[in-house]
Amino acid sequence: MEYYHNLIIQKSWQLLQKLKQKYDFILIGGWAVFLYTKALKSKDIDLVLDYPELEKFKEDFSVFKNERLKKYEAKAEELEIDLYIPHYSNPGLPAEEISKLTTSLEGFIVPQPEILAILKAKALSERKKSVKGRKDLIDLVSLFGLEEFDFKKLNDEVKKYKVGELLKTVKETLREVSQIEELNLNTHQMSQLKKKVLSQLI
Repeated sequence: MEYYHNLIIQKSWQLLQKLKQKYDFILIGGWAVFLYTKALKSKDIDLVLDYPELEKFKEDFSVFKNERLKKYEAKAEELEIDLYIPHYSNPGLPAEEISKLTTSLEGFIVPQPEILAILKAKALSERKKSVKGRKDLIDLVSLFGLEEFDFKKLNDEVKKYKVGELLKTVKETLREVSQIEELNLNTHQMSQLKKKVLSQLI
């Protein structure tokens, strides 16, 4: 089951492939989660990049600075690209810190799964009652379900960067959810997963 319309997802993925050929960036957001989990695909594109790459972006796209959310935004038809810049943006962790905590996956540079979970927790905390917030929760649950997901590492990074309130939001939101049809998790499976996750989050 897809969360967004297939055509938009396809366009987004194709655009992302083109961007990979031309720019250096760290892929965050829903597409990064998809590379790990192969669960839900994404629609929006979220990237961490340096200023020289941002300048290259400005040559190819209309780029707007969002002062309130401390990021830059580009549009390609109906697709949105959010650009996070070191020493300016904080999508859960300072953008310059994310670059120290990455790995390579299918030709993309992505945050380690535990770091990605922190970024997703920040997104969830900002929009948990919305459609996008539901997608953030699904992405988080699919990350937590990964065999290699290291809850100790997540807790250590949360303490290090003093973002414990983000995990509080995750726990509160998880407790309210009884099933996630998009991941084919019925009430029993969801209950088991919740028990496991809640017992390991600080």
